[in-house]
Order: sequence, then C-alpha cells, then structure tokens
Amino acid sequence: MVSEPSYVSGIADAPLLGETIGRALDRAAARWPDRPALIDRAQGIRWSWRDLADRAEAFAAGLLALGLSPGDRIGIWSLNRAEWALTQFAAAKAGLILVTVNPAYRLAELEYALNLVGCAALVTATAFKTSDYLGMLNTLAPELATADPGRLRAAKLPALRSVIQIGGPSGVAAPGTIPFDSVASLGGAAERDRLSQLAGTLQFDAPANIQFTSGTTGSPKGVTLSHHNILNNGCFVGRGLALSEQDRICIPVPLYHCFGMVMGNLAAVTHGAAMVYPGEGFDPLATLATAAEERCTALYGVPTMFIAMLDHPRFAEFDLSRLRTGIMAGSPCPIEVMKRVVGQMNIREITICYGMTETSPVSFQSAVDDPLERRVSTVGRIHPHLEVKIVDPEGRIVPRGQRGELCTRGYSVMRGYWNQPDKTAEVVDAAGWMHSGDLAVLDDEGFCNIVGRIKDLVIRGGENVYPREVEEFLYRHPKIQDVQVFGVPDPKYGEELCAWIRVREGETLTADEVRGFCDGQIAHQKIPRYIRFVDAFPMTVTGKIQKFRMRQAMEQELGLKAAETA
Repeated sequence: MVSEPSYVSGIADAPLLGETIGRALDRAAARWPDRPALIDRAQGIRWSWRDLADRAEAFAAGLLALGLSPGDRIGIWSLNRAEWALTQFAAAKAGLILVTVNPAYRLAELEYALNLVGCAALVTATAFKTSDYLGMLNTLAPELATADPGRLRAAKLPALRSVIQIGGPSGVAAPGTIPFDSVASLGGAAERDRLSQLAGTLQFDAPANIQFTSGTTGSPKGVTLSHHNILNNGCFVGRGLALSEQDRICIPVPLYHCFGMVMGNLAAVTHGAAMVYPGEGFDPLATLATAAEERCTALYGVPTMFIAMLDHPRFAEFDLSRLRTGIMAGSPCPIEVMKRVVGQMNIREITICYGMTETSPVSFQSAVDDPLERRVSTVGRIHPHLEVKIVDPEGRIVPRGQRGELCTRGYSVMRGYWNQPDKTAEVVDAAGWMHSGDLAVLDDEGFCNIVGRIKDLVIRGGENVYPREVEEFLYRHPKIQDVQVFGVPDPKYGEELCAWIRVREGETLTADEVRGFCDGQIAHQKIPRYIRFVDAFPMTVTGKIQKFRMRQAMEQELGLKAAETA
C-alpha cells in the first residue's frame, strides 16, 4: 500500500478579499461605526471605528501634503501605541508602503534598514525606557537639528525627508521634526480629493508593508507584503478564532511584527473586534490587568509571555472569565504551557498558529473546536486558500508521517525581498513554493507538527537528534519552567546536546537530577551532556529564542570552537 503524500490544500468557506486595507477600514466604519475599535490603556485612548477611520483619513491627507506619493516608503519606529495603528491605516489609504522598524534597533541597524528600502519619511517615538530614539536619529543624521521640518538632507540617510515625532516633553517636537498630532492638519481639500481618487485606483496587489527578517544569519532582508497578502491572512486568522464585533483582542505582542499588525490589527478590522493595547512594551501585570478590566475575550502571546503571566505572583487576583480564545505563536509552543493556559487562564478555545513573515504570516492554525490533545501537540491544519508540501533534501514530497522541509504556496507568499531578487530566488522556487527552513511532519488527518529548524538539527555520532523533542520531554519535569536545547561542537561525536534551563521560582534543581529524569525515558544520545541553569534566554523583541547566541556563549565558555577546528 502506497502512503499518502505530505501535501495539503486549504478548503475555503469564504472567498479571498479583493480590496485594500484602506477600503477594509472604510467598510468597518460603515458597518460598526460606534463599536470600539482601538483602546490604548497607557494613553487612555478609546476610539470607535468611525473615529479611527476619520483620523486615518486626515492623517493620510497630511502625509500626502508632506510630499509623499503612492509607493513611497514610510517607516515607523515605535512600540505599541494608538499612533502606530493610525499610521498603519493612514499609510495604506495613501498608497504608501509601511516599513516596520524593530524598536530594539540601534544605529547601524537603523541606518541599514532605512537605506535598504529608501524610507522617505519616518514616524518615530521619542524614547522608551533606555532607548532614546530621537537621540539615536540625531546621531545618525545630525543635519536634523538644523533642517526645516519635511526637508531633511542627511548624508547617511539620503532618501529621508520627513521625521514625524510621537510624544515628547509637553508635546513639543524636537528641532527638524514634525509633531505627530499636527500632521492631520496639513492636508486640505486637494489632498482629500486625491485620497478619494486613490481609493478607487489603488490595487490590492500593491505593496503595503515591508518587514525585516531577524537577521540571525547575514543582514536582515526586507520582506515585501501586499494588501492582498496581509489583509486576507488577518481575515482568515480572525475566522479561525470566530471573531466578531463583540470581541476584544488583548494585543501585548509587538505591532512591528506580523503577530501584532496582521493577526491583531487586521484580524480586528475585518471582523469588527476591538484592538486593546495594554502598554507600549510587554508587562505581565499590565497585560493581566488589561485582559480583566477591559473584559477582553481574546489574548495573544508568545509562549514566554504566557509563562510570565501564569507565574506572576498576582495572577490569581484577576478575573479572566471573559477570555474565550486567543493565539499562542511566534516560537514553538510547549505542550505543558498550552495545557496551563487552557486550564488556568480559562482560554478554552485558544489556538496555535504557525507561519513566517514571508507568508504573511500564518499557514497553519488549530481550530477552536479541535480536541485539546490535537491543539496542544500540533499547529493545526492548513489555512484556507493555501497549499503546503513536505519535501526531502532533493525536493521530493515525502510520505505522510515523515519529516521534511515545509513549503507553502498561495496568496500569502510575499512579493519578494525588497530589491534583492537573488535572495528571493533562494527561498521561492520557480513553481512559487516558499521554502521555510522548518522541519515538519503531516499526519493522515492533515495536522502538522513542527519538529525543528533544519539549521537546529543536531547530528550526534551520525544520528539525527531533534532539540524540540528533547525540550518537550524536559517540560514534563515539575521543577522546569522553561528549557531550550541546542547543539554544540564536539571533537568525538561531531555535536553534543546542551540544555539551558529556567527553574520554577522557589525550586532548586541540579544537572544530575535532570539527567536522572531522562535516564531510561529517552535514548541516551538525546540526554544533554551540558546543562546550564539560567534566569533568561536571549531573544528578539517578538519573543523568538535566539539559540545561536546560546550556542556562541557555550562555545566560548567551553572552548569548543578550538576543539572543533583542531
């Protein structure tokens, strides 16, 4: 009997949307004018869909008045605020391409990103905690201090003309910048007429967003996504959560990433749900308070966020009974953590989503009515209107149940890396398949399990060891809060396993206890040789664990690079 191939295509219960993000916002305002659209807890802002649409229209007109034209790139360098969403929707209405800049970027990264895509304007926060955004910008472009607002000429940022400042002392803009709140007043009748014309001519296949890859290997690349890419993905994520205008989504995940701006904001605009921001950056206490006091029905987060909330000493004080659904995504979702979210946070319809920025981002999502066992052990089934296949290193589709690289094709695949056709061709093949670099398994029912990254695969003594499998086993230990497993060089076996472990508060644990827990339960080659107890893991702003940094730290500590190359 020949096994079924590892190929699935998503059955759709609704057609793809053939409209722009600006048109979607107008539809939301017409359909739910007085329903809550955006709540910014930190600033006390509460906008209805009519408010948001009117403000976006005015801000878009102001951007046109600054001399920006459809196709120009406008960057936003800020954490989660109402101004972020306003810029997102206004840029879409004006036909601009929103460039989402990582708030953690420093000078070299900012210079590289803005110049890679040629940003003509930048909306920037003033400062947050230890990040002095305007200070960094002035260091990079000292010409800003003496420039007329909107007429910057900077040697290191030659494309940049306008800097729009969010916030600041008493609302006073820094020299050379334009106050965010004044932009809306710049647009007049001519700009409003132009927006009206654009609404009828702007194509949904036009680029709407550029997001940067994490840059863990080489320089970041600019992932170019269209209105069609991200609006539809947000819509079908929302359908997967059964969102409606009665829902309120607590969004503590970063807006600069697809998790916040697509799965959050665009899921909301296509279903009428409210976007609720607990604060600029993630804080477990503020998120718990927001979910309870704003009567949120959905909660988003990466696994580390859910762990921080569950383990917060004041967790029991908050009434989370209105929570119904949500998403855990952004990095592999530990089974034991998922069970705690369902049992202790009352999110019985929580789903897991899987994807990548290059696919807008979601390709797989568990259903709210999937059996709990399926929701905690897989990433669900293929999204509507998409195709996925699992292939071996030669590109042949493997049988169901076998590991291989996951490839996605369909409306969600990016337009390409901005001005880097050679890099695009490395990941999108001639048949339109996006090669993810992720190792996955499809079962007979179409459920997908992500078993690791190709680059994270550890080959010990000629045997393949998948770190995710070892992590899932170690999560069962009652004293282990979080764990990451990775490979390090070894002169005898080629590679050995190393585990970094975070122990639950108030508990103690030794390496020998961990190994004893593994003995007789998993194969000897899967038992980590090196075990370190840590307080935190290196990670990106979006909560993605950076195993390469752990590996580098261990190589330096143990002198393993020298052993490897000797």
